[in-house]
Amino acid sequence: MNQSEKFTRQLLTDIQALKKMLESGMIESGVKRIGAEQELYIIDDSWRPSPSVYELLKDLDDPRFTVEIAKFNIEINIDPIVFGGNCLSVFEEDIQEMISRLRKAAADKGLKIIMAGILPTIRKSDLISENLVDEPRYKVLCSVLNLERAISYELRIRGVDELIASHDSPLFESCNTSFQVHMQVNPGDALMLYNLSQALAGPVLACAVNSPLLLGKRLWKETRIALFQQAVDTRVISSYTREKRARVSFGTRWLDKTVLEVFYDNIARYNMLLSPELKEDSLKSLDEGNIPSLKALQIFNSTVWRWNRLCYGVSEGQPHLRIENRVLPSGPTVRDEVSNAALWLGLMSGMPDIYPDIKEVMAFEDAKENFINAARMGLDTKLKWVNGSSADASELILKELIPVSREGLRSENIPPDEIDLYLGIIEERVRTKRTGSSWIIDSFKSLGEKALRQEAIVSLTAAMYKRQIKGDPVHMWDKAELEEAGKWLDRCRFVDQIMSTDLFVVKDSDLIDLAASIMNWKHIRHVPVEGENGKFAGLITSRIILKHYSSGDDSNRVFVRDIMLKNPVTVSPETKTLDAISVMHEKKLGCLPVVENEMLLGIVTEHDFMNLSANLLKEIADAIGPKSKGKK
Repeated sequence: MNQSEKFTRQLLTDIQALKKMLESGMIESGVKRIGAEQELYIIDDSWRPSPSVYELLKDLDDPRFTVEIAKFNIEINIDPIVFGGNCLSVFEEDIQEMISRLRKAAADKGLKIIMAGILPTIRKSDLISENLVDEPRYKVLCSVLNLERAISYELRIRGVDELIASHDSPLFESCNTSFQVHMQVNPGDALMLYNLSQALAGPVLACAVNSPLLLGKRLWKETRIALFQQAVDTRVISSYTREKRARVSFGTRWLDKTVLEVFYDNIARYNMLLSPELKEDSLKSLDEGNIPSLKALQIFNSTVWRWNRLCYGVSEGQPHLRIENRVLPSGPTVRDEVSNAALWLGLMSGMPDIYPDIKEVMAFEDAKENFINAARMGLDTKLKWVNGSSADASELILKELIPVSREGLRSENIPPDEIDLYLGIIEERVRTKRTGSSWIIDSFKSLGEKALRQEAIVSLTAAMYKRQIKGDPVHMWDKAELEEAGKWLDRCRFVDQIMSTDLFVVKDSDLIDLAASIMNWKHIRHVPVEGENGKFAGLITSRIILKHYSSGDDSNRVFVRDIMLKNPVTVSPETKTLDAISVMHEKKLGCLPVVENEMLLGIVTEHDFMNLSANLLKEIADAIGPKSKGKK
């Protein structure tokens, strides 16, 4: 029997053991606990991802701080606490204390820690194999996913802009960071509460959206949802109509008879990605009077990413079940995150009194559609609700869900002042429609009127960081300002921060007349050339065009490849701006194509540097101040 077969047998044994534990009443009941996993980014002084997680973990020396998939991510496991009393303020204090420790360790190394569902400054060039963490689990997971996929991973996400990208590994997953809230549930309530968590996913997400930008594109209000599904999707397009489920899934139906249906469905639908050698025989362990860890089940469960995940665990010697809410993004502030959690926890406590069986009054397809639409549109979503009703997300949250959550929190003896604090934040955020996503988009639009797109992204990230440090909830934030990223060199340190990406390009097989016409119509002096394979092939300049037409060659069949500059000087996106300026000055160039792996990413021109020089001169003038008057 090979190792995969052994693991499969252990997994099936674990399911039998869990069934036996549920039937015999061994799963802990009568106590509710809450916990969380806080994911964050590590960034450097240029506001970009910094692959420094191992240096920070060494200094922190605390197992609650751990790795995520990329070296520029870090995760904090927040200790579980009993749900009740002043647990929400304690929850916030614990998270703040852990992040403060992390920020201090980062600051000692010249780094920063930031919460963002998707970091605005992350680039495709950050998603390289060298930035995958040095953990066997993640390396094996990526390797197996690549084998299952067989071809490159493709992203296609459309919002205001459209993103089409491909990658050779599932590292796009590292663009996502979340605030995963755990709620321990009584085994007898687990089925009902899991279904309820599915019904609540859409409206809770609608007011928590915080991830509208990816690679400079304005996409969904919570782009994490589409990105995560596509980042680890092993399905490939075929001519067959057989339906396959993505490993990141909302699910296809309500649970009906037993909470074990979640695990049955996962095992029936998905391949084993990880199959480590395990020693435990869970049924034998039960027979000997011990509590099994069900390690095979836990490992397999961790490779199926349901947005609401049912988890088994053992805490203080007691086996328990908990629902892991994976819907919520990281940020914008800790207080915003705890407010999101408070809304969800209150609803999970208050809704059963109103809807003891949500599947009797709501179609599963409506819950699923609500979730996707909330991710796309946030508070602008029209939600389908119980008994065939529908309502604007804002109206439903303000008029029904917040009052129900308030009663739910009261039933858990949460102090009135804490309920007012956290649900008051949700109420103001919804009333003003000032979510994290709306702040990002509004700021991005405002900055875009003053600066290049990448410069705006850097300033946006800096502003986000500074407001997080201050700690006011996002509905109170003012728009980001260009100067918040620091001086010119801080905002425009690298070529990819100033390059133009909206390019007019010709093929090497095009007629030269087409290139000349485009240059005339668009008043540009340089047109990059791509080959039929899409790779960068050369450059057409106004000087080449002038020389061609002044030569008297009246041939109708002169192609771009015949006269283009075939080996122009290029730079990579990581080139420092000052180095690019030096190259252009030294070689007397009018432009520099920006190329990586033979693919054209953008272009920088003399005009770009003239604009930057104007901004730099203004900064210098502002720093000097008004010129003092000389003596008469």
